[in-house]
Amino acid sequence: MALLTRRKAILGTVGVLGATAGGLTARRAWLDREPVPPPALDGSGRVLWTNWCGLEHAYPERRLAPASEAELAQALPAAPAPIRPVGAGHSFTALVPTSGTMLSLDRMAGLAGHDAATHSARVLAGTRLAALGPALAAIGQEMPNLPDINKQSLAGALATGTHGTGKGLTAIHGGVTALRLVTPDGTVIEAAPDHEPEVFHAARVGLGAFGVLTEVTLRNQPLTRVRKEVRIVDTEELLGQWPALATRHRNAEFLILPFTGKAALITHDVTTEPVRPRGPDRDTDVLMQLKLLRDVFEFTPGVRKRVAAHFLNDEPPEVAIDQGWKLLSNERPVRFKEMEYHVPIERQVEALREVVLRIESQAHDVFVPIEARIIAPDDAWLSPFYQRESGSIAVHAYYKDSHQFMFDLIEPVLREAGGRPHWGKLHSLSRQELQPLYPMFAQADAVRRRLDPQDRMLNPFLHRIFDAA
Repeated sequence: MALLTRRKAILGTVGVLGATAGGLTARRAWLDREPVPPPALDGSGRVLWTNWCGLEHAYPERRLAPASEAELAQALPAAPAPIRPVGAGHSFTALVPTSGTMLSLDRMAGLAGHDAATHSARVLAGTRLAALGPALAAIGQEMPNLPDINKQSLAGALATGTHGTGKGLTAIHGGVTALRLVTPDGTVIEAAPDHEPEVFHAARVGLGAFGVLTEVTLRNQPLTRVRKEVRIVDTEELLGQWPALATRHRNAEFLILPFTGKAALITHDVTTEPVRPRGPDRDTDVLMQLKLLRDVFEFTPGVRKRVAAHFLNDEPPEVAIDQGWKLLSNERPVRFKEMEYHVPIERQVEALREVVLRIESQAHDVFVPIEARIIAPDDAWLSPFYQRESGSIAVHAYYKDSHQFMFDLIEPVLREAGGRPHWGKLHSLSRQELQPLYPMFAQADAVRRRLDPQDRMLNPFLHRIFDAA
């Protein structure tokens, strides 16, 4: 995004504020101290693991990285519990931490086979999404949709219901037609709609609680070229047009820039125009410039909005044209914390307005954009999109800042709108609140208990989710 590119002009405006700006900058320098990490080793000499944003950590007793399904099946029965698979550690919730066994599938990655006639591919579950794009392109295929970040493992993305955006486009698990799973006792299960259908429907979005995914068959599509466009628009105008915009484009999403009155509308549409590769990543600079505005004008939100609007007006659109897998995902080197709920599509705009109002009136330190996307329904039992077209709303906090506002101000709005939480992002819900949101929750848990009767896959976080003894 070509946002706030005139950084020197902003700094000049800040300089006019003199001593006041200096005092605020000094205050922020103090608040911006790097969080102190946990010790690299615990008292027993176990090595530290942390997730990407730094919120969660663990000292597992054992770490496993099997190179094959057979090796995995042999190792699981004797592995100390809780057994927790780990991918990129991009989940913000405590899905992975364990004092028992941490299991990486990084050595079980790549394509296991494909069918050119049906545009399908068998993919090993440890494959990172970033590597899957070029691997599929080499055989003339691509995934129909991708999330904003592509660092996750395929297994991790499926386990948490990871999604992209687009009218009529499902989350990643909507393209799964078969899977292979190893249960904690070492049993290998093949599941598909017509074979072990209950396992198929329950474990496609399984939170890593049903066993360990080893291979997935994906229904893909031929390689397509898309035109990506990013435009700065008035937030209120965008909210009024959003239902129509979401239908007009193959992929559409937007980022509300808090305390600016502006939003970045991002669209992707199939095209035959010549390739115009995306330029260098500018989102990091944009984010830090939004932070600069926050740092200086945190206590004068009206001035903050006027200064931001001045520099955001008349920004030209950014355009890139290339194969879809090259444009749908983005680099996000700046760490953050995130809460995302998926509300019924007809409640999305209403809920967004309330979220923005609460942030801009009560959470003046927020500067990371609010993200809105659209996802088609599917039939996975624990999918947040089960039998419901959904609008997602994601709020963020810089990794050094408090995220308590998400629970105090934002989660009540999203829950009141009937939202279901993203399984990999911050929420406060337990089984008591979750089961009414998921019509097939009890049936999915019955499958889980059959596959893991001793609850060896459950860490404390998952005990809360499934209310296991």
